[in-house]
Amino acid sequence: MAAAAKAGEATLRHAFGNVLSFFILLLIGVLAFSIRLFSVIKYESVIHEFDPYFNYRVTQFLTKNGIYDFWNWFDDRTWYPLGRVIGGTVYPGLTLTAGTIWWLLNSLNIPLSVETVCVFTAPIFSAFASWATYLLTKEVKGAGAGLTAAALLAMVPSYISRSVAGSYDNEAVAIFALIITFYLYIKTLNTGSLFYATLNAIAYFYMVCSWGGYTFIINLIPMHVLLCIVTGRYSSRLYIAYAPLVVLGTLLAALVPVVGFNAVMTSEHFASFLVFIILHVVALVYYIKGILSPKMFKVAVTLVVSVGLVVCCAVIAILVALVASSPTKGWSGRSLSLLDPTYASKYIPIIASVSEHQPPTWPSYFMDINVLAFLVPAGIIACFLPLSDASSFVVLYIVTSVYFSGVMVRLMLVFAPAACIMSGIALSQAFDVFTRSIKFQLLRILGFSEADAGDGSSANVVPENDAVKVDKSEETIKERPSRKNKKKEKEQMEKAQAEKTSAKSKTEKRLLVLPMELSVIGLLLLVFMGAFYVVHCVWAAAEAYSAPSIVLTSYTHEGLHVFDDFREAYAWLRHNTEVDDKVASWWDYGYQTTAMANRTVIVDNNTWNNTHIATVGTAMSSPEKAAWEIFNSLDVKYVLVVFGGLLPSCVFQNSCLK
Repeated sequence: MAAAAKAGEATLRHAFGNVLSFFILLLIGVLAFSIRLFSVIKYESVIHEFDPYFNYRVTQFLTKNGIYDFWNWFDDRTWYPLGRVIGGTVYPGLTLTAGTIWWLLNSLNIPLSVETVCVFTAPIFSAFASWATYLLTKEVKGAGAGLTAAALLAMVPSYISRSVAGSYDNEAVAIFALIITFYLYIKTLNTGSLFYATLNAIAYFYMVCSWGGYTFIINLIPMHVLLCIVTGRYSSRLYIAYAPLVVLGTLLAALVPVVGFNAVMTSEHFASFLVFIILHVVALVYYIKGILSPKMFKVAVTLVVSVGLVVCCAVIAILVALVASSPTKGWSGRSLSLLDPTYASKYIPIIASVSEHQPPTWPSYFMDINVLAFLVPAGIIACFLPLSDASSFVVLYIVTSVYFSGVMVRLMLVFAPAACIMSGIALSQAFDVFTRSIKFQLLRILGFSEADAGDGSSANVVPENDAVKVDKSEETIKERPSRKNKKKEKEQMEKAQAEKTSAKSKTEKRLLVLPMELSVIGLLLLVFMGAFYVVHCVWAAAEAYSAPSIVLTSYTHEGLHVFDDFREAYAWLRHNTEVDDKVASWWDYGYQTTAMANRTVIVDNNTWNNTHIATVGTAMSSPEKAAWEIFNSLDVKYVLVVFGGLLPSCVFQNSCLK
């Protein structure tokens, strides 16, 4: 009866915990959405920056003309006189996502405009990203760490900078796709389920559709698989987690027009194929080991390894031959600038000239992740206690993302989820130790026995009898020498060993008790640190990252002044020029001119043709006569000039080209 009552109490506690976690996640989603609305509250519902205006224009075309016209759209209003094939040069994930949301809302008789949907897409997906972070961290270190990491990600300034309302860029949905892909990979690794492996490939496909940063995934996961193989942690679960991802993921990625055959022809993807071959060689070795005697196994391993090395060398030779003709050896310019930080400044100045492609300064880390920078090392240490396949993956994630964020400030966005996961693990473990210590000390003060205090402080500790059962089951397994059941016996032994290790670790947790004063001080410091983090994140969201670049503001003794010169200039172009007039501007303003003024531009933010950009740059830096000849050859009638000395912007008609 007592055991049944205790089991019922545990079930009730578990159910209550699940309900509480659900409501906490709901509040975290509301927080992630609402903290990104400062730009709408302070200004208005408006698209921010430069690239989002192109995405907005493409979404308008998609909702108006349909998916097939979108894939075949040749835009003659950009890169005059060359034009641009839109369907084959954009990552369509963001556009298709917003277009689908708009279609669903209108199907439900909720008549929102395309612009409104675009403005609020990023805040909506920030909530999804927070929930995905909970799922990922839960697979690594439990629900407590997952809830903490989700709350941290909902507010982290680095992610807010790219997901405020109006920031309609690829990263708005790509970070969610990145985290959910990692979660499904870890879930498959923990369960060995083909269902989750298939979902993982689909999530990777969505990531490929959304952002060019998908190459980070297809290189990080092979690195983790190789790490598991080298450290002797190969299992059938590892094979199921990786092999379907490479096969299905590559086939699906090749369906995206902007990627196409690059999924198998560029150097960014070769690591996944090489590890795919190594994984199959290792799997074959383990299979042979299970069916052959030790003597025959040595001969077979020699043969398999020899053949495997020959195949690997042949594949490497083929890949080298494929990319040898390329001056960059099959790597894109942005990838090379990450691997060699000096590459862009030497060979691609236009990439190096963009501010978000510069290396970050040390203060930017404190600005973008704040106190998480001090919690990350503690989270890394916690991942080694004990080290599992899942925890080794997040350690590898944080290490690689730290490097890339140090090369390019834009990639602080990739580092932010890893920092939140590690900080969530550190905070959860610290809270667990401090609260358990306080509970233990209070029970001792109230006169309970030390054993009762230990049991009360750790409800999930495995009793010693269960540990003895684990040992007995392990001995029983060792007594079965049947060759047919070797694989099954091995899996049972691994499971028994894992349960034994878990029981040991939980018993050690029960013995880790700190003094009452130290625990209280530690809790107060953690609460203070959390409060400081919240205040900083709210300030960053309200002041630093919510001002749209299209609307300028200044504060004087008279109050707030709003300069709307950019939109006024584009409105002047739209209403006072002919539809077929050509406008020359520096490439930063091309997307805005096309989207808001609806006029043909010479260059824009796509920067796919350096020669065309150099031509415009030459004209703008030349004397009037030389500039007139260049602009005249391009049929330019108006020039957009941005001058910040006296007026934010102005548009004038070139009288020589009239």
